Amino acid sequence: MKRHCSAQSREKWRSVVGLEVHAQLNSESKLFSGSPNRFGGLVNNYVSLFDAAIPGTLPVLNRRCVELGILTALALSCKINEVSMFDRKHYFYADLPAGYQITQQRAPLANDGIINFQVFTPGIHKKPYKRSSKIKQIQLEQDSGKSLHDSELKQSLVDLNRAGVPLIELVFEPDLEDGEEAAALVKELVLIVQRLGVCSGRMEEGALRVDANVSIHRPGEPLGTRTEIKNIGSVRGVAGAIRHEIERQHDILKCGGCIVNETRAWDAVARRTVAMRDKEQVQDYRYMPEPNLPPLRVNLMTEKDMPDVISVPRLHGTLPELPEQTRQKLMQKYELRPDSVIQLVSEPTLLKYFNNIILVNYRNPNKLVNFLLNELVTALNKNKIDIEDCALKDSQIGEIVDMLAKKKIDLEGAGQLLDVLLLKPDVELTDIIKEQHLSLVIDEEEITRKCIEVIRNNPKLVKQYKDGKIKVFKALLGILAKDTQHRLDMSVVSKKLEDLLKRVLVQTLYEKRNRLHLVARRGEARKWRTCAVGTHVCRPGAFGEAIKVVQLYSIADPTNPSSGGLF
Repeated sequence: MKRHCSAQSREKWRSVVGLEVHAQLNSESKLFSGSPNRFGGLVNNYVSLFDAAIPGTLPVLNRRCVELGILTALALSCKINEVSMFDRKHYFYADLPAGYQITQQRAPLANDGIINFQVFTPGIHKKPYKRSSKIKQIQLEQDSGKSLHDSELKQSLVDLNRAGVPLIELVFEPDLEDGEEAAALVKELVLIVQRLGVCSGRMEEGALRVDANVSIHRPGEPLGTRTEIKNIGSVRGVAGAIRHEIERQHDILKCGGCIVNETRAWDAVARRTVAMRDKEQVQDYRYMPEPNLPPLRVNLMTEKDMPDVISVPRLHGTLPELPEQTRQKLMQKYELRPDSVIQLVSEPTLLKYFNNIILVNYRNPNKLVNFLLNELVTALNKNKIDIEDCALKDSQIGEIVDMLAKKKIDLEGAGQLLDVLLLKPDVELTDIIKEQHLSLVIDEEEITRKCIEVIRNNPKLVKQYKDGKIKVFKALLGILAKDTQHRLDMSVVSKKLEDLLKRVLVQTLYEKRNRLHLVARRGEARKWRTCAVGTHVCRPGAFGEAIKVVQLYSIADPTNPSSGGLF
């Protein structure tokens, strides 16, 4: 059956992806109550009477949440609506005490925005490319509680700490093509809301959750039946879930099956989507205006705030530099590569290190970026430390980069330095270098002596090199590095060792010439003839070989001490 399916139609299919993103707002209290808006804490510890849907309680809109929603809409070039409305969305869940959610489905806070981002995944894309996605609407709404399922006791409990937490929902148009583009959009959105201070962006805490709508169709045909993947909790999870769902739908359609309109979940362990519930029957949420909240009005004209009306122009003036502006500035000011800039800006901690280090004392920007993206990230991953938890000081990283530039240490030594510093950030660099013997030897006389030793101690490899097997040169370098515990400047070592091996090769050729002269003097001159290239001889018809020998002789004459002969 699999063979039949894979051999069936080879027509290309187009995938269509649209996202819905829920971001928790960084306010002190919840959207409609005075309960603390905090992650974690004791179960059911941050719950007001309104959050628990006690009869007679009324919602009071949080002004700060509206301001954060407007800031996000402005950063995404949305049209802010002067008047927006709140609705009740009715559905039953155990963790939704009121039986409805207060949202802005029909008259949202903002419409018609756009997000521009660059798609680049190392190992997948050779170079970055630009994409954009249109935003249908941004709306304020409250979060639900959380159900806790105990499989051993076979019962479910409810934690209402999250009930009423303020959210903005961003509804994007279905204009993406694959999981990597969706992941890049989410990453850019996380960076934007973090810059604005709107949301922590910590997907592992549920502060930002992604729903993905996925369908495929043949070119020129209407869009196919879509499936919705709910509550994806990581950037790479977004890419993996969408990639798997596209492949799943493709396999079904190639085998003549039909896609079912359903809600699915992403199983990050098994790396596949699993069915949750079907959506063949459209659920009636019975939207109705929220009777306990008046229309939300904002001031679009002046920068003057009023007690009950927020000024949009005033908030517009407080927008910080956005990630794309930072990328452009870095490329123009420091001439950094686009792929390096994308990776640097994607990690706010690394970007902060770069800006602080480059300002205190000028370093080569490209070398500094490469050190941060390669050596530092590698050391952090090796020691299982999140980038956000890196305790290194700007001065420590800057000093290591300076040592590399002055060739006091090499990259391997820098890695060992980082390993120690990440575990003991208060230790002095000089003490680590002395204790670990990380100082790099740059004295040419000592390097020459070590190179001669490795040539003398490895005659078999040297013979292979003389016979034309140039690849053994790396083996000799490896032996030398190991014997000296990687304390030599390998860039100098490479040049010196190559020069010495050439001299050995020339010496061998001179010895061959002398043997040929000896043969000629013994009366076998009929087999040899002198060529017009000095005193050198060769077999008849081998004139080209003799010329090549002469060219090599010009490098060094081992018989002449002034030419630098080795032995």
